Amino acid sequence: MSASRVRPQSQAGTDKPPPRSLDSSEAIQMENTQHQDPGLGGVVGTPSPPSRQAWSRDNPVFEPEEEIMQADWPQASPGRRSAFTASGSSCSSGLGNYTRAGSSAQIPRGGLYPTPSLNAQQQDRHEHPGCLKQIFQKIRILWGTELMEDGDSSRERYLWNVLRELLTYITFLITICILTYGMRSTNMYYYTKVMSQLFLDAPLSSENPKTFRSLSTMEDFWKFTQGPFLSGMYWEVWYNNQSLPENQSFIYYENLLLGVPRLRQLKVHNETCSVHEDLRDEVQGCYGVYTPSNEDTSPFGPQNGTAWIYTTESKMNASTHWGEVSKYGGGGYYQDLSRTREESTLQLQFLKDHLWLDRGTRAVFLDFSVYNGNINLVCIARLLVEFPATGGVLTSWQFQTVRLIKYVSSWDYFVGVCEVAFCLFVLYYVVEEVLEIHIHRLHYFKNLWNCLDVLIVTLSVVAIIMSITRAAMVGNLLKGLENYTSHPSFDSLANLQVQFNNMAAVIVFFCWVKLFKFINFNKTMSQLSTTMSRCAKDLVGFAIMFFIIFLAYAQLAYLVFGTQVNDFSTFQGSVFTQFRIILGDFDFSEIEEANPVLGPIYFTTFVVFIFFILMNMFLAIINDTYSEVKADMAQHRSEMEMTDFIKKGCNKALVKLRLKKTTVDDISESLRQAGGKLNYDELLQDLKEKGHTEEEIQAIFAKYDQDGDQELTEHDHQQMRDDLEKERVSDEASYIRNTMAADAQLSVFPLIR
Repeated sequence: MSASRVRPQSQAGTDKPPPRSLDSSEAIQMENTQHQDPGLGGVVGTPSPPSRQAWSRDNPVFEPEEEIMQADWPQASPGRRSAFTASGSSCSSGLGNYTRAGSSAQIPRGGLYPTPSLNAQQQDRHEHPGCLKQIFQKIRILWGTELMEDGDSSRERYLWNVLRELLTYITFLITICILTYGMRSTNMYYYTKVMSQLFLDAPLSSENPKTFRSLSTMEDFWKFTQGPFLSGMYWEVWYNNQSLPENQSFIYYENLLLGVPRLRQLKVHNETCSVHEDLRDEVQGCYGVYTPSNEDTSPFGPQNGTAWIYTTESKMNASTHWGEVSKYGGGGYYQDLSRTREESTLQLQFLKDHLWLDRGTRAVFLDFSVYNGNINLVCIARLLVEFPATGGVLTSWQFQTVRLIKYVSSWDYFVGVCEVAFCLFVLYYVVEEVLEIHIHRLHYFKNLWNCLDVLIVTLSVVAIIMSITRAAMVGNLLKGLENYTSHPSFDSLANLQVQFNNMAAVIVFFCWVKLFKFINFNKTMSQLSTTMSRCAKDLVGFAIMFFIIFLAYAQLAYLVFGTQVNDFSTFQGSVFTQFRIILGDFDFSEIEEANPVLGPIYFTTFVVFIFFILMNMFLAIINDTYSEVKADMAQHRSEMEMTDFIKKGCNKALVKLRLKKTTVDDISESLRQAGGKLNYDELLQDLKEKGHTEEEIQAIFAKYDQDGDQELTEHDHQQMRDDLEKERVSDEASYIRNTMAADAQLSVFPLIR
């Protein structure tokens, strides 16, 4: 840049001397320190020059040429202010403070830009962001999304940000899928299956075909614990009667019993219910349903051990459990069995002889855990036998297969790397959400997709906390396994693992749903979301009427069939059973046997009103709205879509690699084939077949069809050729200037190397 680029403006009656000109060394120095940054619109390696207003105000006799105005006051990118990117540079807005790490070069006072006055400098500080704001703006570029873009930005820039966001999100989605599916294995299902079959399907004896699933009395419970339970728990010999190692039990010869099994019962005390006075002489004692207030905690029987003395939930390190009848606490009376079958048999017989189970017993838990080293999995098992106040027995079970020791194989370490990547992605999206909420405030939450983003990030943070907590719990439990004669309590860990698995499943589900956010940028795919958003109010209004009738039928079925049909035994069960009726999964004979009159009437009217009328009304609302949306989209002017943007980028890359002809070359070929004249429809069809986007074709046709006759002639084609040649020459000149500028900068700042 030379000093002649600033010329004095002649004014009558002005005797002010012009400012001194730059010498050659200063001019070269200035040229080599001002290189444009196309990403931010600022200057690399130099602080921002004084604003145009401040410079003009303090130098009225000088008028910068237009070339300087364009070069030295670069326009910021849409939606962002100018910022320089040189690391180590000062943040001063004046040129006199310019320094750069590794260089002692300075721009002298009174050089290219005369120093503004004090007032102008103060005003200029308000016009240019400070250091922290500049750093914030630079960091924010890494989190550029379509919500951070200015509304006036071009469609291509908008689609570029969307594409970048999509690629980042796909990487995140792949990471979380590898992470969640990597924690699972098909061996988990088979492990659960073989363990459940061993204890749930084994008959009580050769003469009694009952299994754990069909226990009905307390006597059946004792037969199960002394028979199939002990047989499945202790494998002491091979099939040829060869003994296994002492004090170790390998179920199926492969699964090590961790610690010892535990029996725990919960009781209610007498007089927890009221008996009518007319029957008090016949009914001795009243034991109600289990509730925390009705729980019996007093010692009973021999009162000489944990089996007869109540232990609190905190001391047992247990947790509550939902059964078929009630929710049971983690305390109770417990008996830990032994490492051998003989000792365990004696312990069970002692409990049976001293009436460990009585009328107050409401639930008995059988807990144990096994480890399979072949597949590095732990199965945490719980068998629950409930003795409701009605009498009889209800059985339920829970087998949870988990991976406690996570990092063993190379695949485990790869999943561990994905865990670290997942945490980094979550941190990235947390910052992104904070930035977007900071920009849009409460308006951010008016968009459903934005709420989904916040939900995914929140659940991900909770999942990370749960994973860390789980790892700490596993470490403590593994230390406790050193005492193999005690029972390891896996209750808390099992519950946490269930919640973590549920959390991971929900996160993955929402992550896949979020893909619709990016698919909606395609015109065809957006029809679904637009249709649902338009008919949402109609659907909600009609759904209210639908569920009024639906719940009316549910209470009718519950009151009529609830005492005889299992599917209608509870109101919640009645609701879900009616959904099954809509899907055709229902046994009509049960309700007909329960009530031969009301059963057929209920079923017939429900199918007619709910299935044939109301359900089809939902479809009619959606179909009508879909037709409107499709008609509206057909009338709208077509914009560049994501597929067009990607195709256009691929075409440009192929053209630069000389693997594909330019659009002008393809048009030239089409003109030659058409005899020198080509209309728009023919051009559109021909160029689409050659891989060009419709928007690109429309832009070219509108630019060169000067007479507006919807046809390209040889004259239009020649104009297109001339513009292409100018563009090629401009690109070559720009490349030469950039190369020379880079070489000059290396010669002025040798320490940068």
